[in-house]
Amino acid sequence: MDVGHYAEYDVVVVGGGGSGLAAAASAAEHGVSTVLLERESVLGGTTGIAVGSFTANQTRLQRQQNISDTLDDHAVDAGQFAPASIEACNNESLRRFFLSQAAATMEWLEAMGLTFHGPSPEPPNRVPRMHNVVPGAKAYIAALQSKLVSHGGRIVCDAEVTQIVREEDRVQGVVALVDGERRTFRARAGVVMAAGDYTNSAELIARFKGERFSRVEGINPNSTGAGHLLCEAAGAQLLNMEITYGPELRFVPPQSKRTFQQLLPSRGPLLRVMGRLLPLIPKPLMAAFVRRLLVTWQHPEDALFEDGAILLNEEGRRFCDERQTPEREIAIADQPQKRCYMLLDEALQARYGEWPHFVSTAPKIAYAYVQDYLRLRPDVAVSGTLEEVARRRGLSEKRVRQSVDEVNVERGDTGVLAHLRGKRWVLLGPAKSYFTTTEGGVAIDEQFRALSRQGEPIDGLYAIGQNGLGGQILWGHGLHIAWAMTSGRLVGRQLASS
Repeated sequence: MDVGHYAEYDVVVVGGGGSGLAAAASAAEHGVSTVLLERESVLGGTTGIAVGSFTANQTRLQRQQNISDTLDDHAVDAGQFAPASIEACNNESLRRFFLSQAAATMEWLEAMGLTFHGPSPEPPNRVPRMHNVVPGAKAYIAALQSKLVSHGGRIVCDAEVTQIVREEDRVQGVVALVDGERRTFRARAGVVMAAGDYTNSAELIARFKGERFSRVEGINPNSTGAGHLLCEAAGAQLLNMEITYGPELRFVPPQSKRTFQQLLPSRGPLLRVMGRLLPLIPKPLMAAFVRRLLVTWQHPEDALFEDGAILLNEEGRRFCDERQTPEREIAIADQPQKRCYMLLDEALQARYGEWPHFVSTAPKIAYAYVQDYLRLRPDVAVSGTLEEVARRRGLSEKRVRQSVDEVNVERGDTGVLAHLRGKRWVLLGPAKSYFTTTEGGVAIDEQFRALSRQGEPIDGLYAIGQNGLGGQILWGHGLHIAWAMTSGRLVGRQLASS
């Protein structure tokens, strides 16, 4: 088989997001030759566009604040986030193993110069466990890339892995397209698959979750499930592939890729200064900072629809019962441009302008209200008369007025939902329905070895991060990133000692 030029390394890592960079940095740190292959032209993956929460127990910051925590308590609390039917699918032993290692991973990251704020409460966690990296998740990417390069690791971007090479019943490397040429990257110790989730794979979503969900987009357009398919083709078993977080309604991200968070330093002296000043920042100022992230990343609360907000499509038409989910999100994906808008009348604006009613939240940290969206996200929030807000978003003024009249007739005099009325209106959007993350992944053991459909390790193949969830259910903020970093750190160390 002609596979073009080839190179040989101890470790070949596929994927340049958080887990892949952690694995490559860890392997290189322990003295083995390492190459990281990334399909896109830049590093980061889904980790790079996240807020950056890292949830762990018995951490240094917990001890500093005299927070008593245990692995047993965290293992129980981690099982309280997902519905019981989904939690029943969890690999309890693997998740407990991960939670036992997360605090050490956080210390490893802190040793690279990363700074964390928190821990912050997130019920049903019984104690604060959610730590947020400063200024955001791009700091992980910068620190890990720097560590990898400083220890002699190689990074190859625009390298699309098309095949896992398996010879003599062992994975020997991968084939990738680089600069239009097929190249083989051989791995003496092992191949680590860290290519992200499959939120934007219509093929995998339709196959495992159902055709009706296949038109819903992933929040990261590059999450195509390529790593899952490559591992499956090499004989690996896939678990929990029908389980997804979402679909859920989210506002489209800012057109500018340089959000407020991304303007802040992620490395160097300024980051260290931020770390020293962080404990001195007043809570209201920190809440204001987090609020800027909220209006960029978080989803609007379902309570808005329970209280009477309606959804309109690009034509100004109401197209679904807003209180029914996931039917609401499926319907959004069927609309023109897959987009919609939330319409709020005067009463709803007042209600969602102050506590305890908010548009979006990072629980117990900050809350974003209607006025925050109008001030911080003018690209998705406009106010004025009904005709003005329709016109400013290019919706048919006549059709929007008809939609309001029709919903008021539908609501009648039952009093269940109030009529929409007033002189001042707010239109929020465009918004789309998205899959945020997926819980399906390659079956693995505690050495991160990919397992076959018969439950046997596939020699030379490892899976981590979203590729190698191993049957875990990691709902709740901060567990996916903590798993990405922890699985990467441990597999890199393990391969270096093999």
